Amino acid sequence: MRVVRVVPVLLGVALQVAAIGAAQDEGFTVVVNAANPVTSLPRAQVSRLFLKGVTEWPNGKRVIPVDLGHASTVRESFSLAIHGRKTIAVKSYWQRMIFLGSAVPAIELESDEAVLAFVRAQPRAVGYVSPGTPLPAEVKVLQISD
Repeated sequence: MRVVRVVPVLLGVALQVAAIGAAQDEGFTVVVNAANPVTSLPRAQVSRLFLKGVTEWPNGKRVIPVDLGHASTVRESFSLAIHGRKTIAVKSYWQRMIFLGSAVPAIELESDEAVLAFVRAQPRAVGYVSPGTPLPAEVKVLQISD
């Protein structure tokens, strides 16, 4: 009987731990400036931020999304997990948006260090880096929920 009671508790704890680290397990860590009051967002909301379907944080400040370069494996992981499509499909989306004059893509930087430097300097920025990348004190992880 004890085993039956312990197993559900252990399973529940394991699922909570898995959910907290899910974005890191997917091959990226989403980061924001430490001054940003937002600590967690649903996956769909993060996608809308990066595709500029949503252009403001809940406090009304303009969002500045930062992508890694098209050849980045971290960007491919991010695109698949957050947008549900490959990087090449996201690039096609932006070509259409530019052609229509609707929007311009996120700023594109070539390294984790460059993304962190930008996010550290810009309180409205959101970006992503390789999992396990050391984060400066001015940057924090944005938790992603489903």
